Amino acid sequence: MSEIKVLYVSQEITPYLPETEISTICRNLPQAIQEKGREIRTFMPRFGCINERRNQLHEVIRLSGMNLIIDDTDHPLIIKVASIQAARMQIYFIDNEEYFQRRQIVKDDQGNDFEDNEDRTIFFVRGVLETVKKLRWTPDIIHCNGWFTSVLPIYIKKVFNDEPFFANSKIVFSSYDNAFKTPFSNRFAEKLKLGNIVDDDLKTLIGNTVDHTTLTKFALDYSDALIQGSSTIDPSIVEHARKLNIPVLGFQGPDTYVDAYNDLYEQVYNKK
Repeated sequence: MSEIKVLYVSQEITPYLPETEISTICRNLPQAIQEKGREIRTFMPRFGCINERRNQLHEVIRLSGMNLIIDDTDHPLIIKVASIQAARMQIYFIDNEEYFQRRQIVKDDQGNDFEDNEDRTIFFVRGVLETVKKLRWTPDIIHCNGWFTSVLPIYIKKVFNDEPFFANSKIVFSSYDNAFKTPFSNRFAEKLKLGNIVDDDLKTLIGNTVDHTTLTKFALDYSDALIQGSSTIDPSIVEHARKLNIPVLGFQGPDTYVDAYNDLYEQVYNKK
């Protein structure tokens, strides 16, 4: 078996957030893959509802201190870490007072999507990639889980592709049945611009309504494989992946997904 290093970038993970389909998979999958001999790292946002004392989160000073510019405004990047002792697994948390202090995750108490979710996703993803660089760790596979990670693929392929840590990284994207309701603003594409990203790279976003399906297809444009993480997702997402001629792994139940995902990692890693 190849010594593949897998970076997990996850929207939510239990026990830090309530048990859902995505949070359960993102808790158990990294442990199972690690037990197969892979080297892993796992990241998630430090949403305000996460009890830092109970979960023993602590700031990693050597990784914190960077400022990320989102929409022409500086935002301090804070990195925290906690351990799931039973799994012998560390979880890194991306934190920022403005974006992640509120106690709700992506919706307010009335069930409305936060207007700044698009900024929060950009900050989260860029925070993950800058932190991995500081860790001097080279992932072979980056497994993105959930729409909150959707902008990572373009940053890997268009901005961080010259970095030695990411030059050969392959991206696996898991899409789930957890769509947001309020489309992103018409300034979202402009906010994404960084490094070598130009309008042509964002043509599916510019002038279009950026809903969950549009955002997922955009992620797949820069990904190397799609996993159907839920039993039901928008069929046009799967169709889009097939048109891109990237591997598509259909929905897997709890007894099969670990081996199926592991095999997909091998397939993507070995594809030239």
